[in-house]
Amino acid sequence: MKAYSRTYQVNGIDLHVIEKGHKGQPVIIFLHGFPEFWYGWQKQMEYFAEKGFHVIVPDQRGYNMSSKPQSISSYRITTLAEDILQLIHYTGREKVYLVGHDWGGAVAWTLAYLHPELLNKVIILNMPHPRVFIKTVRTDMIQMIKSWYIGFFQLPVAEKFLSMNQYRMIQNSLLHTSLPGTFSKADLQQYRQAWQQPEALHSMINWYRAAMHYKNPFSSGNQQVKVPLLLIWGEKDKFLQPKMAQKSLRYCQNGRLHLIKDATHWLHHEKSSEVNKLIYQFIQDQN
Repeated sequence: MKAYSRTYQVNGIDLHVIEKGHKGQPVIIFLHGFPEFWYGWQKQMEYFAEKGFHVIVPDQRGYNMSSKPQSISSYRITTLAEDILQLIHYTGREKVYLVGHDWGGAVAWTLAYLHPELLNKVIILNMPHPRVFIKTVRTDMIQMIKSWYIGFFQLPVAEKFLSMNQYRMIQNSLLHTSLPGTFSKADLQQYRQAWQQPEALHSMINWYRAAMHYKNPFSSGNQQVKVPLLLIWGEKDKFLQPKMAQKSLRYCQNGRLHLIKDATHWLHHEKSSEVNKLIYQFIQDQN
């Protein structure tokens, strides 16, 4: 099934989107994290289009072909969530299914918390509930060490180091934290092209800077997510401790957790068939 490219005007920016399937079918939106773009969901796009879904995969704000505002304030989590909220309105559907990985998972958590009325179900891959992450990274030394790069990204020289030697530092991060053979040379070439877009790297890093500068909706209140939610977690994640997955369920009124022992942070690439089936089964489940 052929994919097609569109650009939507949302929240004052242009949001580049790749779509598969046909309008009128149930909508499923996939949100990528750092340092990916729509391409990271290609193994999910074909599967769900064939299952009868209208698949929508944006380059999130600051990435690849989407707009790249300069200010750090443009990357607050509420602003990022508003982008997707307005994208949902374009679909013409009362409710959609939402899938997010990494930073895309953080946006999905935020939408599930603030706008449950727009979501049928939410599936999140290797991203804990934001409140769990905040508490853990502040109190757990192991997680502090694993999250060292967040501090590094606050430095004005971060872009320079990450772009050196054809983005070698980011490439090595993907290769050394995933299972062997997960990312091919062709995949890395696709990513380099996305990172080389004007101002892309600066904008991508601004997601992390905004997270440190501005409060998020999970700083106060009960932070309970009411939408049925499935959390899929690769236990070999080198960035995030698995214990945060179980703790995240405490913030879900109807949450499930599925652990994949032999998968890393990049489980949607490594175990695409298993992940696709888990998502589809969760969507089909009437409970």
